[in-house]
Amino acid sequence: MGSSAETAVSDVQTAIETVCPAIALLDVQGTVVGWSQAAQRLVGYSAAEVVGRSAGVLLVAADDRAKASQAAQRSALGGRWSDLAQVRHRDGRSIDVRLCVSSLSGQDGRDWWVVCATGKALLPAWPAEATVESLLATLPLPSRLPIGVVIRDTHLRCIRVNDTQGSKDGIPLPQRLGRRLTEAAPGTGAETLEAVMHQVLESGDPAMDVDYQALLPANVRSNRILTASFFRLDDGQGRALGVCSVSVDVTDSRRARERLAILGEASRRIGTTLDVMQTAQELAALAVPFLADYTTVDLAEVVPLGEEPLTHLGPQDGRIPVFRRAGLASIHPGTPESLFARGEPVFVPPTSPFTGVLRSGKSHFEPMLDTSRGIWLDHHDPARAEKIREHAMHSLMVVPIHARGAVLGVAVFVRTKDPRPFEEDDLLLAEELVSWAALALDNARQYVRERSAALALQRLLHPHRPTGGSAADVAWRYLPADSHHGIGGDWFDVIPLSGARVALVVGDVVGHGINAAAKMGQLRTAMRTLADMDMPPDEVLSRLDEQVIRLTEAEADPLHPATTTMAATCLYAVYDPVTRTCTMARAGHPPPAIIDPYGHVTFPDLPTGAPLGLGLVSFESATLELAEGSVLALYTDGLIEARDQDISAGMNRLRAALARPDLTLDDLCSSTVDTLRAKPPSDDVTLLLARTRSLSADQVAFWQFPSDPAVVSRARTLAARQLTQWGLEHLAESTELIVSELLTNAIIHSNGDCSIDCNSDRTIGLRLIRHEMLTCEVFDATHSHPLVRHPRTTDEHGRGLFLVTQLSRRWGTRHVPDGKLIWADQQLPASA
Repeated sequence: MGSSAETAVSDVQTAIETVCPAIALLDVQGTVVGWSQAAQRLVGYSAAEVVGRSAGVLLVAADDRAKASQAAQRSALGGRWSDLAQVRHRDGRSIDVRLCVSSLSGQDGRDWWVVCATGKALLPAWPAEATVESLLATLPLPSRLPIGVVIRDTHLRCIRVNDTQGSKDGIPLPQRLGRRLTEAAPGTGAETLEAVMHQVLESGDPAMDVDYQALLPANVRSNRILTASFFRLDDGQGRALGVCSVSVDVTDSRRARERLAILGEASRRIGTTLDVMQTAQELAALAVPFLADYTTVDLAEVVPLGEEPLTHLGPQDGRIPVFRRAGLASIHPGTPESLFARGEPVFVPPTSPFTGVLRSGKSHFEPMLDTSRGIWLDHHDPARAEKIREHAMHSLMVVPIHARGAVLGVAVFVRTKDPRPFEEDDLLLAEELVSWAALALDNARQYVRERSAALALQRLLHPHRPTGGSAADVAWRYLPADSHHGIGGDWFDVIPLSGARVALVVGDVVGHGINAAAKMGQLRTAMRTLADMDMPPDEVLSRLDEQVIRLTEAEADPLHPATTTMAATCLYAVYDPVTRTCTMARAGHPPPAIIDPYGHVTFPDLPTGAPLGLGLVSFESATLELAEGSVLALYTDGLIEARDQDISAGMNRLRAALARPDLTLDDLCSSTVDTLRAKPPSDDVTLLLARTRSLSADQVAFWQFPSDPAVVSRARTLAARQLTQWGLEHLAESTELIVSELLTNAIIHSNGDCSIDCNSDRTIGLRLIRHEMLTCEVFDATHSHPLVRHPRTTDEHGRGLFLVTQLSRRWGTRHVPDGKLIWADQQLPASA
């Protein structure tokens, strides 16, 4: 049916449904025998003034009277007429109306007429030259008007009816005439309509838009929905003559409204989360009972469900796992129709309609499901066949779930208790619902993929198992503002350094999400590299500042270099458990908090420094001595900033939250973040706590020797003796060799370095530290860095550091205030 035809039918139906028409009943001579109150309101004449008179006198134009007379006489038109006309109002003015005239059959064999008139302004604005008859004549519909009319007497017996009504409600003419509706079509529906008609007879008030189910012949599957309006007809004395009902078929419009309502529900109820299992369940729950009695949603391998992949599951009884059940709903509690619970793999035969839909991407529509014995189900899937027969499944739709050119799964809709088979309109609705769900499922799938990538990135960029070694116990919390991706621009690190020391780092890159996280990853990698070089904190930040500037320049747009920035702040601290000192430097970052063993919280006055990437000022370090058991708190500004408060207020709140010496370190970390974090968070939040330890005097041995090769032997002896005291005799030989090589190397370079006062007394320091490693350190006053050489077989020197490399787990060098220090670590046994 074309769009213009659909519009015309819709206009007629809308007119009958929403407007109360004036109705007049005419006998075969055209005399008015019945008159409604709406007719009196329209033209001003009461029933007493009109009944018994010719209806033609109400028509103003002679042409209209001629048309009415001709329509009544022409058998080819069956006595039907519809057109615009002018009628005479009681006050003498003319009224433009639309008239619909239809013949009514009666038991006496003579046709009467029913005239429905409505003010022209109240009906849809059709083209001026077009009539209702001409519009309807263009439609592929029966030639009769699509309006059913029934006249009933005061006993509600049918006395007149037009031929359209019978085609609408399915009651044959002989069965209808002379009978009440409850006699012609017994049932609760007929009783309800008769109650309405009784009310109209008694009150005289019309009843508008009463929906009822048509009684169609048994061979017609589709149940039609009619809407009727009821009007009382009065005789010349104003007494009730009977009831006139005007009906139209509104099945299509009602179903369209229902479909729109269901789709509206889908927009509210499907896709409320980014969880694919929940989204699939929402689709199934919406379809029952609106569309089906039993619905399943099975998702294919391509959709990440957080379950074991289907490819890892083997065949079962000749069937293969193609889907996983994600949604399940039924009108029966417990969904007894389903062979599989939610989350379980769904096994189907390779030749089933389900796998066919998955391969073709097209819906499988089976309005009359074949459940006879010997079908393919009995041979390939007897358990499913048994379920189908047990629960009287008689109509089936299998709809693919499409997204981005891929089939994510299938939705299955089944009717059991509802006797109506699925129709094409039901399939269209199911496909609309599934399309909506597919969008939500695809969003959820993309979210799972992106979040998995973000979490993998987070695992790579953040410490896996941060530990402070012998220097400190640590606890941390990281809460990104971007909860969607689970990652942001904050970073922290706990880096073991030589000599049992530990570096603590907290930084903040401007921004949130993956872009900020990628920049953060670059800075964290650079920071780790610089920390491994054992430089002082202020020099580490200076080098990191240079690195940020280089990264910014490398990413800059040549045409707009000023638009590319990488702003970041950082706090870098190094704690030495031997001296219990902590050296710190910061680059535009909030100062650390120090909690002494008694719970007193202070914020040390450290040089602020500029944020990284600006290259404005040099950085300065400050060194503090900490009592054993003190807690260092490093954090980002997201923990203390609030839009409506000064930063000092946030630091005071942090001070109060940290003053809990009764809590364990991990509980203190959780409590502080829970207390201070804004809801909802506007910035990433990071908190790193480190409770300091100290090494006892019996874990450290220190000697000082003159810069003379003769002392090497004594140093080896002292070192071996100390190892015996520590119960590390098995490391004595390797340690003696390391001490000998490092000490000899320091003496040679110290004596040969003329940058040092050659007349001053030069000394060499030797320190052994027993912690998680055995560390051997040698101090001298020079600043030259030793290099590992690869001597030839004929060379007499140059094998010292090569030997140290072979004997130690790792070795390195760092600057100290009065020179340099070279160190080597050896692994201790687990029992040491």
